[in-house]
Amino acid sequence: MDKSNVVRFETQASAVAEGKVGLEHLLREGARRLLQQAIENEVDEFVAAHASSRTPEDRQAVVRNGSLPPRKILTGIGPVEVRQPRVRDQRDTERVTFISGLLPRYLRRVPSVDALIPALYLRGVSTGDFTEALESILGPHAAGLSAANIVRLKEGWEAEYEQWTRRDLSAKRYVYWWADGVYFNVRLEDQRRCILVVMGALADGTKELIAVIDGERESKLSWLDVLRQLKAHGLPKGPALAVGDGGLGFWAALAEEYPQTREQRCWVHKTANILDKLPKTLQPTAKDKIHQMYLSPTKELALKAFDSFVSLYDAKYPKACECLLKDREVLFSFYDFPAAHWQHLRTTNPIESTFATVRLRTERTKGCGSRKATLTMVWQLARAAQKGWRRLNGAELLGKVIEGAVFVDGEEKKAAA
Repeated sequence: MDKSNVVRFETQASAVAEGKVGLEHLLREGARRLLQQAIENEVDEFVAAHASSRTPEDRQAVVRNGSLPPRKILTGIGPVEVRQPRVRDQRDTERVTFISGLLPRYLRRVPSVDALIPALYLRGVSTGDFTEALESILGPHAAGLSAANIVRLKEGWEAEYEQWTRRDLSAKRYVYWWADGVYFNVRLEDQRRCILVVMGALADGTKELIAVIDGERESKLSWLDVLRQLKAHGLPKGPALAVGDGGLGFWAALAEEYPQTREQRCWVHKTANILDKLPKTLQPTAKDKIHQMYLSPTKELALKAFDSFVSLYDAKYPKACECLLKDREVLFSFYDFPAAHWQHLRTTNPIESTFATVRLRTERTKGCGSRKATLTMVWQLARAAQKGWRRLNGAELLGKVIEGAVFVDGEEKKAAA
């Protein structure tokens, strides 16, 4: 913790003892300083993550630009006022937008303990520092959250996680899956390993967490372990479509365990991989052309945009085009499903958005998290987030997908009379 904050806090504590300020004011000021510092750190991380983005004049594109108006956030000790630094993207097109994970646009209350403790852990905060942070943020609602009680709470979650991994899946029928390997600031014992996450959409359009297991992101064997555990717990059929990054060992495992499931590559990952192989001056234009592919209203138009991109860049930038060409057959699978579902099927956003505020952006912390604790905290954070997950658009069409209805360019193809 910032020692200057400690000095100011001790000075104010003396003032409380002398009757100059109220204890409630002192606690709110401590909460305000803690939240403000966390917000500043979050913005600094975002700007650093986009440091390589440049304007046509070769200036850094994403920069801090003053602050937004103050906002009052309700904590356990009353409202505290904080300012969110403003982030500006100086490019004319394809700008990125900073959305705080601590202060989403409409947030007026701090997160629950069920979400806050896992988030602190996965950002690399040691258990010993939890109590002070929680007391500052939650005030009276943090009563009883001593280090020992937090350990007991974690142990309870670990037991729940173990039960969850053994739950019966025989009654489940998933229509879509999203899969990814997520790295966090807290290190696992083996640095090559990450957390393999699978989410799914049920027949009523609700999304839920399916698997949280550690493994190697590119390893077929790791993903086979995930899928075989699902089968062992009664999941007989795979989804109609699975969405993920091309670098995953997931695809080889999926073909072996659930061969009827179709593949869809994530366009966000694919776009980033292609742009990384092009000069920065060409990236804005290339990004526009990539968007023209997956935002086309028909597969025919999408493939024309695809071929046009390859014709334009292949001679000078073959590696960028090779990255695109190798997944041609699995980049446009979403066109064979209802158009109302397309926005859900083009990317792994359900996973990305759930872990956006805690996944690895900078160097890992020096401390090493235990396997059991890290798996539990990822599961608990996702479980807390799951309460707010939205149903898929066009949920009424999921039954048709399950029944095997044929869709062409997002529209159901009726059988000939």
